[in-house]
Amino acid sequence: MTTPSVRDGLSLLREPRFARLFAARLVSAFGTAMAPIALPFAVLEDLGGDASDVGVVIALGSAAQVAMQLFAGALADRGSRRRQMVRADLLAASAQAAIAALLWTGRATVPSVAALHALAGVALALHFPAAVGLVPLAVARERIQLANAWLAIAQATAFGLGAAAGGLVVATAGAGAALALDAATFATSAALVAGIRSASQPRAEAASLLRDLRDGWREFTAHTWLWAIVLQFTVMLMAWFGAWAVLGPIVAKQSLGGAASWGWIASAQGLGLVFGGAVGLRVRFARPMRAATLACLPSALVPLLLVPPAPVAWIAAAACAAGVGFEIFSVQWNTALHTRVDPAALSRVSSYDVLGSIALVPVGEVLAGWGAEAIGAPATLAAACAGIVLPTLAVLCVREVWSLPAKG
Repeated sequence: MTTPSVRDGLSLLREPRFARLFAARLVSAFGTAMAPIALPFAVLEDLGGDASDVGVVIALGSAAQVAMQLFAGALADRGSRRRQMVRADLLAASAQAAIAALLWTGRATVPSVAALHALAGVALALHFPAAVGLVPLAVARERIQLANAWLAIAQATAFGLGAAAGGLVVATAGAGAALALDAATFATSAALVAGIRSASQPRAEAASLLRDLRDGWREFTAHTWLWAIVLQFTVMLMAWFGAWAVLGPIVAKQSLGGAASWGWIASAQGLGLVFGGAVGLRVRFARPMRAATLACLPSALVPLLLVPPAPVAWIAAAACAAGVGFEIFSVQWNTALHTRVDPAALSRVSSYDVLGSIALVPVGEVLAGWGAEAIGAPATLAAACAGIVLPTLAVLCVREVWSLPAKG
């Protein structure tokens, strides 16, 4: 492996297009980190719901994202990735502000919060493929890994700070205040992205939406390393989000001291994301998909240490290790997409990536809530741990995943 120049990476921040993209990621991630803490505690405390209600609310947001994800990538490739990001951020800001208003006025119900969270899921689906596709339009090809690493560091830093702030805000001012702050950050991100003057967006020959989707599918399935790892994530993320988004807050409320403690655990994950982004900034792996896949394994420590709950400091350390691994994966994965996938199909391929990765997340979140009620949180968390480890080990048996060389 080789070590890129940090000075080259820092120089990116002096380029107006990338500086705006960096600032938008920083601001929106800060607010977004609050929502996974605010929503479960809003259901449990403001609405008097139970574990099953938390699972359903969180799952509906994920299900809406799954339903919209495929078309979101095709729309981003056919239209303007920048404009789609702006509209998605404004939609998310509206949904979070509406939930906050309902909580503040005492009119919130589990169905109304679930419906608005589903709208936020649609916004996330529209945002992600457009954001992935916008990076090569704002950065020179030879600086893609550095750009991805800096964006990862921005997101990770903001995530850690936002999670800690979210736990404190929920504990002191309530979930509504945290969601209102999230709405404000989405609006700020939209304003920043709107001012980016990106390079011309490559486009394939004009065709029907269905033809665009078929062409994107062909590009997606042409890369064995890509679809194999997406299959890994189909199972792994079902287990991870069931444990992290549903069972973690429930265990925190019952045994760890509530929202503030879970906020610190989430912020420790954010700290790990910063460290992982720093690795991505400094290190270029000779076999990036091998390194990225192995980096997923520490995430299994989080559900393991919640059975039964270890001290908060231990769980926070595990969350930090998970964050390091996730961010190493993210930088290597996005760099591989940017350097190996047809640029005209990048957002569509990204949508297939996200769709496959999160397809079973709503199922995992519902099952996590149900499992906590039916068989208990410890048994459900043990199953989640296995759901992370087994598919990760299995995908390492795929030759392309193990041996794919770095490129670009």
